[in-house]
Amino acid sequence: MTPEITFPDVVQLAVPFFIAAILAEILWIRLSGRGGRYETRDAVTSLIMGAGNVVSGILLGFIAWGFFSVLWALTPLDLGTSVPVILLCFVLDDLRYYWVHRFGHRVRWVWASHVNHHSSQHYNLTTALRQTWTYQFTFMMVVRTPLILIGFHPAMVLFVGGLNLIYQFWIHTEAIGRMPRWFEAVMNTPSHHRVHHGRNPRYLDANYAGVFIVWDKLFGTFVPEQDNEKPDYGLVRNLGTFNPLRVAFHEWQGIWADVRQPGLTLRQRLAYCFAPPGWSHDGSRAMSEQIKASHLARNPQDAGTPGF
Repeated sequence: MTPEITFPDVVQLAVPFFIAAILAEILWIRLSGRGGRYETRDAVTSLIMGAGNVVSGILLGFIAWGFFSVLWALTPLDLGTSVPVILLCFVLDDLRYYWVHRFGHRVRWVWASHVNHHSSQHYNLTTALRQTWTYQFTFMMVVRTPLILIGFHPAMVLFVGGLNLIYQFWIHTEAIGRMPRWFEAVMNTPSHHRVHHGRNPRYLDANYAGVFIVWDKLFGTFVPEQDNEKPDYGLVRNLGTFNPLRVAFHEWQGIWADVRQPGLTLRQRLAYCFAPPGWSHDGSRAMSEQIKASHLARNPQDAGTPGF
């Protein structure tokens, strides 16, 4: 086994870049009158959510690291730390991210952690910092198990995960239109990710990519941004609050309230935890498929177009 492997905390190192980029975006919007909008309370909420994410990582990060260390002790494989191995780890971890992100929109337990990232009705670089405080409780760390068992050191896996997050920062903007066609074909871009943050029926459950948009194209979840339909950012039902505690925990509270309803079967209680967001035992709510179907019933001309 490779002894004492360490990698830098690239996310921490990138903080000055994040701040400089946010200030540059604000300046660009004010000078040009284009590229989105900042709302002070919304931006402050996003920054508080980002700070809370850092704190939760410090307080609870030992859970994931302990789990990864156990896996590393079990595997006889060690791929080392050469540049090709790091690049391969980066690509495979991005595939891992795609599926974790997809689970985050299709499994309510994981959505309860991820939903806060979608709670802003604005789309700017501070939105990228609106991160979860409760990721450890989703247990999605287990999706990294294969990477470690086939010989990628846990420190390397966390390192490339940090690079992934840094890449995703810059795509949270309206100040950049479409990139060159070859780049849009392979990489995740502001255009692709604006779709992901849209609550329009057309854009629901699309473009889960972190770095490489090819995963969405491969697994059938890619929807291109439409010139005639600007993304409407936020949640299907927006929160209407800038309270960080409400933003961080509202869906967990919703799960608890739903599970405690009287007269439910065990299967129904479990479904309120693990079925897609919007599931209800009596059909009183709508999942994304039903929202899309309702839209098509009102707009049959959209049938067969991207997202439908």
